[in-house]
Amino acid sequence: MHKGRLEAFSDGVFAIIITIMVLELKVPHGDDLAALRPLLPVFISYVLSFIFLGIYWNNHHHMLQASQKVSGGILWANSHLLFWLSLIPFATSWMGEHEFASWPVALYGLILTFSAIAYTILARMLVAHHGKRSKLAIALGSDFKGYLSLVIYVCAIPLAFAFPLASYACYVLVAGIWLYPDSRIEKELLS
Repeated sequence: MHKGRLEAFSDGVFAIIITIMVLELKVPHGDDLAALRPLLPVFISYVLSFIFLGIYWNNHHHMLQASQKVSGGILWANSHLLFWLSLIPFATSWMGEHEFASWPVALYGLILTFSAIAYTILARMLVAHHGKRSKLAIALGSDFKGYLSLVIYVCAIPLAFAFPLASYACYVLVAGIWLYPDSRIEKELLS
């Protein structure tokens, strides 16, 4: 099956998720800078979630560029990923509105964990579909950053109940790890 519809659908879902998130940013009641202070936790949550969605979109785009075709199972794996990503606006809003309280921060980490697992499943299914010697398989390699991210997420979830801001800092660390562009797929496609 051709991958074009999968890419178009996924891009649309990413756009909707980001739109939902930005609509959660409420206009302050005052007209001075002090009126923005209560919105700071919501805005900080939004920024991190926007970065995560950008990272997922970017890596998803590159992974599909390295793919030639998709199967029904890959379509379902992609939908599984989009499901978890679609929950990010809810967790982002809850976390920001309750100023990084334990349960919202833990839920945010749980959603990030399941998003990472879903992405890994999608990547492994694409590799299996294209073969272990495909450009995609070679480009993805061992996926050290992906597995490291999962470990950090899993550690950060229980940490949220003792030190929610430290847990949030773990999520920022993961975003920082992924902000540095992973050029493996681009290099493999150009070779």
